[in-house]
Amino acid sequence: MAFFHAGPAPRSAGPRPGLLRDGLRLEPGLKVGLLGGSFNPAHEGHAHVAETAMQRLGLDRVIWLVSPQNPLKDDSETAPLVERMASAREFARGPAMVVSDFESRVGCRWTVDTLRAVTARHPGVKFVWLMGSDNLATFHRWRGWTDIAAAMPMAVIARPGSQLQSRTAPAARRYAAFRVPQEQARLLPDAAAPAWTYLTAPLNRASSTAIRAAG
Repeated sequence: MAFFHAGPAPRSAGPRPGLLRDGLRLEPGLKVGLLGGSFNPAHEGHAHVAETAMQRLGLDRVIWLVSPQNPLKDDSETAPLVERMASAREFARGPAMVVSDFESRVGCRWTVDTLRAVTARHPGVKFVWLMGSDNLATFHRWRGWTDIAAAMPMAVIARPGSQLQSRTAPAARRYAAFRVPQEQARLLPDAAAPAWTYLTAPLNRASSTAIRAAG
């Protein structure tokens, strides 16, 4: 899943036409968190974000959306999709955690297109976009970031080294009036977008970059 783009970008082709099976099996009314990333590799920090969100938001399921090759990075920087899927499965613990190659199945490259595709295919499901606070700090640089905020509620989970920067980020300031207090976080899946919350929790310092550097 690609987040950023530098300068003018070609119009995305979006999801492939047709009724391709996406393998998600979601019923209307379910509260479902979407956690996207390369997972190159997955680690305990990802599990911490997913598990914190599930508990604090009262989610029925969290889907780990493992991205295909990021078009902004060289192939040599990213392990093959099958390896990253296997890595995510190691940390997506329990039947409520689902590892998916949805983006590869439907042909999406950008997060904004992914969210449009998943909501179109699963009407009635109460989706919440999940991300670490390190991503909120740069969220205003993502392609179509205001459209992402308008697509579904968002939950931001504290990650090491980014708490202060993320809370003063352009996106946090722009959507300050739509912030749901973390004490009321269970209301978020039922809220109309734009709506978001910031969840503090004990920090997990694992990172994919550090794991690759040590490996």
